[in-house]
Amino acid sequence: MSPTAAPAAPPAPFSLKNPYPARCVANVRLTGPESEKDTRHYVIALEKSGVTYLPGDALGLMPTNDPELAQAIVEVLGATGTESVPDRHKQPKPLLAALIEDYVITALDKKFIEAAVAQGVNDLAPLLAPENAEKLRALLYGHDEAYDPLDLLRAHPALKFAPEEFIALLRRLPPRLYSIASALSAHPNEVHLTVATVRYEIRGRARKGVASNFLAERWTGERTAGVYIQSQQKHFALPGDPATPIIMVGPGTGIAPFRSFVAHRRATGATGRNWLFFGERRSSQDFFYRDEFEPLIAEEFLRLSLAWSRDVPGQRTFVQTKLLEHAREVWQWIEEGAHFYVCGDKERMATDVDAALHRIAAEQGGRTPEEACEYVEALKKAHRYKRDVY
Repeated sequence: MSPTAAPAAPPAPFSLKNPYPARCVANVRLTGPESEKDTRHYVIALEKSGVTYLPGDALGLMPTNDPELAQAIVEVLGATGTESVPDRHKQPKPLLAALIEDYVITALDKKFIEAAVAQGVNDLAPLLAPENAEKLRALLYGHDEAYDPLDLLRAHPALKFAPEEFIALLRRLPPRLYSIASALSAHPNEVHLTVATVRYEIRGRARKGVASNFLAERWTGERTAGVYIQSQQKHFALPGDPATPIIMVGPGTGIAPFRSFVAHRRATGATGRNWLFFGERRSSQDFFYRDEFEPLIAEEFLRLSLAWSRDVPGQRTFVQTKLLEHAREVWQWIEEGAHFYVCGDKERMATDVDAALHRIAAEQGGRTPEEACEYVEALKKAHRYKRDVY
């Protein structure tokens, strides 16, 4: 009698180390033809993967680099692209494929400068002195001035790296995290993203954001890319009570999780009031998801306050402007138990919105600035003031 076979182990859950190979099944431009921006809506099929998520969670995406940039690096190295190098898992892979799939080729690290100096590129040596830390930072990360490996190799033709030496100077290509713009309750077997395509020039050479251009240009047809869910429920979840009112502040692509929130509350019959503050440049070109939101506004399921920074020449209106315009009602909602959410730019928008919230607490609540700070801190501790900023 043959021994009983051991039961097969269940498949490992999809994760950063074991991403789900997904297809992108829709790529729709949200911005109008005259917009300065190219912001798009993506639908990614989850099919029968068993991948689940909650409103507020993020999607991790494993993108690949621009093949044209990778090929340009191969050429300036004087290589063929077929040379064997270690990939991110230390397994052999052709150089060109490794540059496309495994490493960061759009930015430099300090060790790249150190390697160039070691080869006698003396004009870079001063950047390694402690007193020139800011100049080094500008070369590596400066807005509109940073160098990438291709820049450095072209600027210093005497630099010579064997393929393995060059690969050793690069960081592994990380995943990109995006706020999810859909709800499984409303969009079964799918996950949606709202992503601005990053394109710009430095010193006359076109640059492209890695993941946003992978989405916009290369993730098509039957091609798959690894995705996984990163839970954000500890710091960016909907209220447990569906009757709780919510105030959402999400200009630009910061609207993504709030589309998820609204869709989920609509699909599940949540009775809490919903107020969204959205802003972009022009109402005629940059009103994302207008066709979806307007019926919800007509039904009084959603209240929407809009801020357009370029509609009126010389008059910049932002989401924080609208918050202050509606300060009395915002305060009433918060006093009645509303949760306050912010998603988007960390450096400017979120800082300005935070200042507006403090001002509302002081002026509408009759508090001193110190007491207003205490009030806002209490909102945070009660998990009623939540931010997903980047």
